[in-house]
Amino acid sequence: MTEKIVVVDENDRELCLEDKEKCHEGMGILHRAFLLVLVRSDGKIVLARRSKGKRLWPGCWDATIASHPFAGESVEDAAARRLGEELGVEAREITYHFKFHYNIPYLGLGAENELCSVLSCRHGGTLRPNPAEVSEVRAVSIQDIGESQDYSPWMKIAFRRILADKIII
Repeated sequence: MTEKIVVVDENDRELCLEDKEKCHEGMGILHRAFLLVLVRSDGKIVLARRSKGKRLWPGCWDATIASHPFAGESVEDAAARRLGEELGVEAREITYHFKFHYNIPYLGLGAENELCSVLSCRHGGTLRPNPAEVSEVRAVSIQDIGESQDYSPWMKIAFRRILADKIII
């Protein structure tokens, strides 16, 4: 069975459900997504390296979690679900910050065309990465996040805004 994700218009109104793979073909179909930034108790941001098995941007460093909510699922609930699935962490108090649209192709293999919500939560415990999703994790100071080619493009966009707007995560 293929995963269905929520196709939206530019105002985040749900239009239909579509196969996840189809949403990422060509220049992509606009769909709902989210980025969750996990902040450790020492204030450092947890970055996750996307597994080599990912179709788009394999091996790139990303914010802690990047995924899609299911139909009828809030981005906060989806973020909590994926945090457990990808890193074995139970989420507490997820905070929504903003959303942005981006459409970026990847080496002729497809594209991301997402209306992406940015969220954060704090966690001080152990991480247990799921190797199908995450090949490694590291913690960095938010000030140390720059424009590395090793970062996913949506992470760069989100962190530029976090830093420019002085958003406290």
